[in-house]
Amino acid sequence: MSEAFDCAKCSESLYGRKYIQTDSGPYCVPCYDNTFANTCAECQQLIGHDSRELFYEDRHFHEGCFRCCRCQRSLADEPFTCQDSELLCNDCYCTAFSSQCSACGETVMPGSRKLEYGGQTWHEHCFLCSGCEQPLGSRSFVPDKGAHYCVPCYENKFAPRCARCSKTLTQGGVTYRDQPWHRECLVCTGCKTPLAGQQFTSRDDDPYCVACFGELFAPKCSSCKRPITGGSSGEAAGLGGGKYVSFEDRHWHHSCFSCARCSTSLVGQGFVPDGDQVLCQGCSQAGP
Repeated sequence: MSEAFDCAKCSESLYGRKYIQTDSGPYCVPCYDNTFANTCAECQQLIGHDSRELFYEDRHFHEGCFRCCRCQRSLADEPFTCQDSELLCNDCYCTAFSSQCSACGETVMPGSRKLEYGGQTWHEHCFLCSGCEQPLGSRSFVPDKGAHYCVPCYENKFAPRCARCSKTLTQGGVTYRDQPWHRECLVCTGCKTPLAGQQFTSRDDDPYCVACFGELFAPKCSSCKRPITGGSSGEAAGLGGGKYVSFEDRHWHHSCFSCARCSTSLVGQGFVPDGDQVLCQGCSQAGP
């Protein structure tokens, strides 16, 4: 008697029939497929032993069912992307989900290097400075009315320029005669002392510190010979806050305008000129 050769599941004889051998025994083809075959995630049919099976994550597909859910192109030998459990070829994915480069208008492919700013997207090599046209990459830039500039180009094009050295002011600075200056450029024309934050005046558009202006341009007191930097004719206090008295072509500080003999202050009093000196009424009447 010949030994029995039956299907391990349905027990039907396998003599003269196609079968598949497994570790647990031989199976007829229908029993093998029902027992071991996976179900196609697309058509929900069994993937038979004689079918090419494709596997992605935890899902199985017939070769013909493994396709783009939009254009139905086979993905068996094509790159693809999974979006919300749907399989998409690269073309369909780019059309549906990828951005267009704001510079060249081409699709920014998934995985490629890109830059995003203000709701727009660029290929990395397309994001250029509007001035020097060099790629901005990870460099700092300044947006201006739809354009983008690297910091040197922006400063060269838009930043104010110092009235003295003509170089750009990137930060800080002071205003003098309605023009911007570097703080270090606004110096006294005489002694070169920095004037930013200090009291100063000007002559012929050139700035001077109080000391230099007084020494160079202010009238000299006929008594002490020092510069008089006050207001006019003994009235208003001007640069330096001092008041002075003028008579003919001579000038005196208030504190210096006194009788040459008795030293009585003559401010607001009558006086008598006596050569280079001034005398009070009493000393003048007393004679030499």
